[in-house]
Amino acid sequence: MEEARSETAPKSFAYRLRRDAGGLFGRLRPLWQRRLFRWAAILLGGFLLFCALFWVIFARGLPDAATLLEYEPPLPTIVRDINGQPVHSYARERRVQLQYSDYPQQLIHAYLAAEDKTFFDHHGVDFPGFAGAVFDYASKLGSGQRARGGSTITQQVAKNLLIGDEYSPTRKVKEMILAWRMENVLSKQQILELYLNQIFLGRNAYGVQAAARAYFDKDVADLQLPEMAYLAILPKGPANYRPESETGHARALDRRNWALGEMEKNGWITAAQRAAAQAQPLGTVAAHGSSFDARAGGYYMEEVRRRLIQLFGEKAEDGPNSVYAGGLWVRSPYDPTLQDHVATSLRNGLLRFDAGRGWSGPVGHVNVDNGWEKELAASYIDVDYAEWRVAVIISRTSTDAQIGFADGSTGTLPAGAAQTPYRKTGGPAFSAMKPGDLIVVARNGSSWALRNIPEVSGGMIAEEVHTGRIRAMQGGFDSRLSSYNRATQALRQPGSTIKPFVYAAALDNGMTPASIIVDGPLCVYQGAGLGQKCFRNFSGGSAGPQTMRWGVEQSRNLMTVRAASQTGMDRVVRTIKNMGIGDYQPYLSFALGAGETTVERMVNAYAALANQGRQFPPKVMDYVQDRRGKVIWPERWRPCDGCNMPNWDGKPMPRFGMEGKQVMNPMTAYQVVHITEGVIQRGTATVLADLNRPLFGKTGTTNGPTNVWFVGGSPDIVAGVYIGYDKPRSLGGWAQGGRIAAPIWKAAMTPLLETMPKTPFVAPAGIRMVAIDRRSGKRVYGAWPGTDPKPAVIWEAFKPESEPRRSIRKEEAEEQAKVAAARAARAVSNGRRRNDADFLEGQGGIY
Repeated sequence: MEEARSETAPKSFAYRLRRDAGGLFGRLRPLWQRRLFRWAAILLGGFLLFCALFWVIFARGLPDAATLLEYEPPLPTIVRDINGQPVHSYARERRVQLQYSDYPQQLIHAYLAAEDKTFFDHHGVDFPGFAGAVFDYASKLGSGQRARGGSTITQQVAKNLLIGDEYSPTRKVKEMILAWRMENVLSKQQILELYLNQIFLGRNAYGVQAAARAYFDKDVADLQLPEMAYLAILPKGPANYRPESETGHARALDRRNWALGEMEKNGWITAAQRAAAQAQPLGTVAAHGSSFDARAGGYYMEEVRRRLIQLFGEKAEDGPNSVYAGGLWVRSPYDPTLQDHVATSLRNGLLRFDAGRGWSGPVGHVNVDNGWEKELAASYIDVDYAEWRVAVIISRTSTDAQIGFADGSTGTLPAGAAQTPYRKTGGPAFSAMKPGDLIVVARNGSSWALRNIPEVSGGMIAEEVHTGRIRAMQGGFDSRLSSYNRATQALRQPGSTIKPFVYAAALDNGMTPASIIVDGPLCVYQGAGLGQKCFRNFSGGSAGPQTMRWGVEQSRNLMTVRAASQTGMDRVVRTIKNMGIGDYQPYLSFALGAGETTVERMVNAYAALANQGRQFPPKVMDYVQDRRGKVIWPERWRPCDGCNMPNWDGKPMPRFGMEGKQVMNPMTAYQVVHITEGVIQRGTATVLADLNRPLFGKTGTTNGPTNVWFVGGSPDIVAGVYIGYDKPRSLGGWAQGGRIAAPIWKAAMTPLLETMPKTPFVAPAGIRMVAIDRRSGKRVYGAWPGTDPKPAVIWEAFKPESEPRRSIRKEEAEEQAKVAAARAARAVSNGRRRNDADFLEGQGGIY
């Protein structure tokens, strides 16, 4: 019975299938024989097949229109200065993002009249306009001409933001699909806002606000009707309506007047308004770059850019807060006034040093055969100094040279105005010039005269003591001649500017400012390979036992090396490393500045000395905000609630926690500052003494001499400067920090210091001020320091229980001073007078 069931079951199942299928087809067979049903089925199948193919060809893979809800156009990064004023921008696309409500209604009507009259009536696609575009495309097929677009504003947004500008029917269909989807996701106002912020309008302007600035130097709220109409015609092709050319100007007037007529037809303006607007000229301004002064900041702004790229990336692909697309707002401590003083002083110092050395050669070269105007503009070489200009040699004869400028103008350089000897050949500079050379010239009557960019260079930085904020930075003669920032990138030997930190290590390890150190020959055995090394002063002589203070003031090498040796070079280099100057090996030559560091590091270390050993990282940015105003750097930034209240509300005042890092004992730092005040009063930087205010600092001259330095400042601001060739070589035997670098520092900082109160350096708790004999270091009883820059008795700073116990009476101090004066007089009468401040460096640096 079971076997019978198993044999019949499959047959019964197959029979039922055939019976059911036959029944279905059997019921449809009569319907299929009807013509109407058969045609309907064929049409339905064809429609379904068409939809499937349409989706595969056009709709598959299209971006989601909902992403536009979160779309943010690329925006430039704006830098504000110490006063909060915008001073610089980093942009590859000039754009300003506005909200829909920021655009005047008449401006919106102008764009609708020119681009999409039925914008508020259609659902993303204007079918009559699309049909016209299809007919135009078919008529021009094979002719090579581009058909008119026929795109609505919604379609243009889809093209610009989602699918690109490929010229093909396929792209047009994709536009329509996306436009339909966008209308389901975004409001008409949101679509218009995207369009007006994104559309390219020529002159590197993206968006209407940027274009208003580029063409009329106005904001959108200040535009007049004819100006609005002109901007509204630009989306179709900005190059066709360039006002600079005669043809473009005529086309622009004609098209602008057409747009005004369309506005009247739509009832958005009256006939009188249209007629008045059509009678107006275009009124565009000359093409210009960014509204920001490209010369502002120079090296400073380039340093800000580098640090921003390290933090957030450069391009949009690098993240939402990239430098060239993120729309960042950067608040910086950049001080335009101080920057001008620093830049001018450094440049003048370089020119003074370089004067009389001959022409250093062209600043660049271009190929004049390819069109000198284009080549010169593409070189981006320029100079901003005393009306100097960069020019290209177009042609040269025996009597003069034809020169051209970046604006396309030309001039004449007579041979007599370029007779400066060329350094490489010794002959006249004019003879060495050839077509394509880029030179620097200045106006000389109706012609031009040759000027020279110094071959020597240098860097300077000014930094706030209590915050680490860099107020000014100059890294060379001009950043457009060389982007290499010598203030932050150049590694140079600091020479004697390192000595305060050598003595700081000594003060931390048992010495005092009055400690006696022998200024005498010192030799050190360096091993079998190096043998014995002997240090000496430049004069070849020595002064015998002297106080530490005297050794710092007169920058005595032998005393510095001896102090380092007695302290231990491991302790010395540890102190130097803690100050952020550099990580050196424990060799005695590093005590004389043989290591390498930057101006930025040295200035920051000196600022820590003035701040009683508390150090802040050097900053060119206070904080960074994203495009919505949220602070995104520093990471732990907190707003100070109530700090800007106009009146006190009676509640507790805001309190700030201790910031910075304590890198040196406060008492040690003050002792070093107190000692180096003597460098200004009677040492190697007396050129600054007539400023008549509390200042400290140290000069530096390296072996060669290849670098000359001065670093120092007041209790509130510290600055540092060095001069040297990029490829180090001798500056000449007369070069000293006190003669070259200190005067540059003085010229740059004097205008700022004159606006600041004469604040003294304040001693930290625990410091004992003791009257001592300046030359012997012995404690004086019964005498008071005077106002003479070189008094016999001075106040000296000691740590607790470290002041001298032995004393010297006033009469003894005066007698010793008389003996010293008599000895000096005898030296003068014998023709052997020597000034310690004139000694040069023999090993490492004396000044």
